[in-house]
Amino acid sequence: MKRTDRKIPRFKDEDEEREFWASHSPLDYFDTRNIKRATFPNLKPTLKSISIRLPSDMLAELKMLANKKDVPYQSLAKVYLARQIALERGTLGRSTDKKAKRGAHTQ
Repeated sequence: MKRTDRKIPRFKDEDEEREFWASHSPLDYFDTRNIKRATFPNLKPTLKSISIRLPSDMLAELKMLANKKDVPYQSLAKVYLARQIALERGTLGRSTDKKAKRGAHTQ
């Protein structure tokens, strides 16, 4: 990869910048030889509390399944939701499913 000393121009607005990057490669403006992978070990996902009404027999079943797996029932519910979302998106079996499984054991 060749090194370039090009400078990124100043843009009047986001539209002008969007137009510029649509026809230019960022690789022509950045020296990728010295890039280091950033790590953020203390980041935790942003969580939002919600209320959801479930039939009591469904909640009882969820708690029983969670107990068998030795995980909190809310964590198991998150795993099930993550799997269904991945299934709907067509991404089941990719990293989303693995993350969901890990999440159940970290709570």
